[in-house]
Amino acid sequence: MTDTTLDPQLTSWVASANHADTDFPIQNLPFGRFQTHEGGEWRIGVAIGEHILDLQKAGVIQHQDMHTILGLSQEARRALRARISAGLATGSADEAVWSKALVAQSEVTLGVPCDIRDYTDFYVGIHHATAVGKLFRPDNPLLPNYKWVPIGYHGRASTVYASGHQFKRPMGQLKTPDSDTPTLAPTQRLDLELEIGIIMGRGNAGGTPITIDQAEAHIFGLTLFNDWSARDIQAWEYQPLGPFLAKNFASTISPWIVTLEALEPFRKPFQRPNHDPQPLPYLCSEHNSAAGAFDVSLEVWLQTAQMKASGQAPECIARSNFADAAYWTAAQLVAHHTVNGCAMSAGDLLGSGTLSGTAREQAGSLLEMTNGGKNPIALANGEQRTFLLDGDTITLKGYCHREGFKRIGLGVCSATVAG
Repeated sequence: MTDTTLDPQLTSWVASANHADTDFPIQNLPFGRFQTHEGGEWRIGVAIGEHILDLQKAGVIQHQDMHTILGLSQEARRALRARISAGLATGSADEAVWSKALVAQSEVTLGVPCDIRDYTDFYVGIHHATAVGKLFRPDNPLLPNYKWVPIGYHGRASTVYASGHQFKRPMGQLKTPDSDTPTLAPTQRLDLELEIGIIMGRGNAGGTPITIDQAEAHIFGLTLFNDWSARDIQAWEYQPLGPFLAKNFASTISPWIVTLEALEPFRKPFQRPNHDPQPLPYLCSEHNSAAGAFDVSLEVWLQTAQMKASGQAPECIARSNFADAAYWTAAQLVAHHTVNGCAMSAGDLLGSGTLSGTAREQAGSLLEMTNGGKNPIALANGEQRTFLLDGDTITLKGYCHREGFKRIGLGVCSATVAG
């Protein structure tokens, strides 16, 4: 690696950034927004250990507009990262001034990392698509277009909430197989979806596609994302136009955007099985094949109301991996999204879709873990779950690790079903 900001020997004068288990060593430097008091302005910061560096107070930027940062050119973005890294490094002459621009993460409110202009959810998890397809089409789980085109739908940006929020169980039309008419009722099959969020940086003009070779220059970074789903509402409404009320009531996003620069050591080749069709030319490039995938380990943690009341810690119910689960890369999603001339803006969000492995313990949704609700999962305290109950808290975690490099974390993405 030639990028000195990724040097595993680099340390920071912020002591907590040097702990082996931190999500936020100096090699990470993810961007986000925070408030120091309720109703205060949203300020731009970079996570460093257990703290946040207020970039304006440190004199690094002169504004509080995250979209200005997202819209930087790739070269300017790297220069900003290098400046922050140098100022936080052990022995930096900036320590005396910058130490006054530090705030503890535990003492502030973390928000949505940027104003999300638009949101599209994809369906790149082939193991999830296959498992769900088997529930409805046992003989033909994947539809013919799946291996040719990145499947997606336009979601609702207004209901993407910051990690730590609560949301009400949604209402919708439900219809059971033995009923002639639907009813309006709260969902009884509330589910999580373990996803990666892709945050767009510099946009494109309408009518001008972003090629796959250009795509990564337009991606600012990755975050954690949970696209909550009401499976019973979804089953009744999704044909013929796809998800609607089953998906647009709430989605949860991590407060931190980890830049592609920080993820550079954790790239992997993007390879299709030999018997699968290769993508069309507009979705192929030498770089994407050689290093278009990102090796991000993912986890789902559940804490029930009973666990919380008894002081029991959350329990990990699934582990997966972005590179292993995804049938399409982030660059391919951007290239496909814009090939028809669609204009994208800084701050647009692309959801990956549910990222599941092949085994039950690698499932990114309860729909898969429980085989459509037929086989409940058993928790250590004796409780069971088919779908989520009121008071349940789901927390997603993500991190990258590779020998010879510092562990890079994506933080946490957490929310509670309020009832």
